[in-house]
Amino acid sequence: MKELDHYPKSIIKAVRYIKQDAPKEQLEEIKKVIENAIKRRALALENISHN
Repeated sequence: MKELDHYPKSIIKAVRYIKQDAPKEQLEEIKKVIENAIKRRALALENISHN
């Protein structure tokens, strides 16, 4: 996981969980949660840069 070495440990652990342990049923839910968090953060950053 050298491509993840510069990310926080929590991200590395989450990706490891997804790759190794996450049941198929949880994958779609995890994907939605992560996508939502990214969209909200991007929006927040966009709003900050426009002020």
